[in-house]
Amino acid sequence: MTDDINENKELILGMIREKGYVLNNTIPIICIGGANVDRKFYAKYEITNGTSNPVKSSRTVGGVARNIAENLGRLGEEVILISGSGYDSEWEEIYNLSSPFMNLEHVAQFENSSTGSYTAVLDKNGDLSIAFADMDVYETITPELLIKNRNILRRAKCIVVDLNCPSETIDFLCSFTSKYNIPLVIIPVSSPKMNKLPKTLNVVSWLIVNKDETETFMNIKINDEKDWENSVKRWLELGVKNVIVTNGSKGVMTGNETGEIHFFPAIETPMVVDVTGAGDSFCSGVIYSWLQKKEINYIIKSGLVNAHKTIMSKYTVRPELSQKQFILDMEAI
Repeated sequence: MTDDINENKELILGMIREKGYVLNNTIPIICIGGANVDRKFYAKYEITNGTSNPVKSSRTVGGVARNIAENLGRLGEEVILISGSGYDSEWEEIYNLSSPFMNLEHVAQFENSSTGSYTAVLDKNGDLSIAFADMDVYETITPELLIKNRNILRRAKCIVVDLNCPSETIDFLCSFTSKYNIPLVIIPVSSPKMNKLPKTLNVVSWLIVNKDETETFMNIKINDEKDWENSVKRWLELGVKNVIVTNGSKGVMTGNETGEIHFFPAIETPMVVDVTGAGDSFCSGVIYSWLQKKEINYIIKSGLVNAHKTIMSKYTVRPELSQKQFILDMEAI
């Protein structure tokens, strides 16, 4: 009894400290994970090792959790981002471009760390030649950091975490969301990070994973539609309540805890400008419509439409996205 009283007292004090959110009486979506600067270098000619190569370059802000947070913020949701960064110009750039769409007060900054960055070199055909990921700062997204923010976490209507975070952080969130009955969404990020995923997924409300990530985690090959459907069944056997296995231009397959499995074809996109951010846009559309308690057909269509529109944009998060524009996009397709 004493422990419960102390815990409630601590929650109240924490809410008072977060007075802006108490006064606004908001129940935020909390996104936890990557926020980085993405650089791309496009080689004009054949790449020659050991010398200088002429390139064109571009630079955008990215990170899975940050991208999802911006999508949801543009759709009118109250969003908080929890991440780690350095004290550097990269973080200033991320902050300036992201702060209109999300609360960044809970991003922890570290003197001796660099803000996350991803640098890709593409050959003259646009194919990836080599990439460099400086993501060590995400090791600072520890259970201890989340415990410092537990008063905010307890008030979340949904927590979205990407696998840039350490595995012990994912485990902590599974326990935390189970204890407080908070929906948890896990976004894997990439195949090499699948080893951070818990073996038991009973507390996971949504897992949105692609074909390659599924093959890596399960040590299988998905060669046809039957393999694809079986992979969805295997995810459900691990306890996840809702799962989506995406497969690029072939579409997505989804399953839920009742055992229902549905296939949805991708929306044909004749004019592909840049696929960067399409996966994050898909996840955002799904989360947004699910929280609005839409039917599964609408939920999946939301993800597909948002991804389709993002692929047709040169931006990682399309700047025209809003509640009103999203409704128009859904009606048009």
